[in-house]
Amino acid sequence: MAESPYVAPSFPPVPDVKPPRDPPMCLRMISPPESYGFGELVYNLVLALPALLFLLFLLTRLRSSVRKLTQSRSHIMATYYSFLWVICVLNLCWCLLEMQQARNHDKETAWNIMSLITRFGLVLLEVSVVVFLSQGYLISGWDALLRTLLFSGIFATADALVKAVYIFGFGIPLFTSQDDAGDWNKWGFWFLQNLLFATVYVVILTLPYTRWRDRLPARPSFYRYVMILFVLNGLEGFGSLLLGFGASFGYCVYGFAGFAYYALYPPLLYTTFLADFLGEQEMQMEDAYYSEMKDAGYFDGDWE
Repeated sequence: MAESPYVAPSFPPVPDVKPPRDPPMCLRMISPPESYGFGELVYNLVLALPALLFLLFLLTRLRSSVRKLTQSRSHIMATYYSFLWVICVLNLCWCLLEMQQARNHDKETAWNIMSLITRFGLVLLEVSVVVFLSQGYLISGWDALLRTLLFSGIFATADALVKAVYIFGFGIPLFTSQDDAGDWNKWGFWFLQNLLFATVYVVILTLPYTRWRDRLPARPSFYRYVMILFVLNGLEGFGSLLLGFGASFGYCVYGFAGFAYYALYPPLLYTTFLADFLGEQEMQMEDAYYSEMKDAGYFDGDWE
């Protein structure tokens, strides 16, 4: 009986497994990690530290601040002080939730929602400062406050809704990302938003050299505030542009600017508009400073 020819067994082809790539440099600055270790814990503590320290600072000044606001009856200062507290608490909660998101990625939806709420508050404050101070001296404090909150609230709400559509409707992770350099759907959005804000701040910085210079307060602190926000928005926009073109170095630029924005904006707002007003001074010095701010156009007619 003839033997059948030997047929070698066939095996499925071995897939070409590529070794995992290291995450882009500075990606951790804007995205919770895929794994959690000591390095991520240290970074999260650094991220939350500015918000925690500033919140503790506000707590130490709470009694004197409330007393001064009550005595002055300044609706605008009281509103901004209240907003500042809300933003600081949201900022700290956002940092703490990011730690949980880093440990357990099924919390991504909750972290995105908290990111939207926190960013909404920051955008509301940014826009409201510009809107209020651009109204000049023609209307009373209450009218200025209501118009400011209405316009800035509409703008911040529209901004948050667009971001929510991007995240939950189109599935584009605006706040969380894992190696998405080159995705213009995401980075084009951030570039356009930062370009819009940076353009507004450039216009404000040029107003002192135009015939409309008297519509803004003649205080150096206000222009320092505008300059810092212009730089931060410019850096974020530049980082977004780099990432849109696929340059991973953009993570460092965008991440640094984003960290500085969340960490510095509440103290910047406080030192620019509230620090001197709420500082430890004698009542006559406080009244003199309040009159100076009123003459400079911060809240014309606020006592009416």
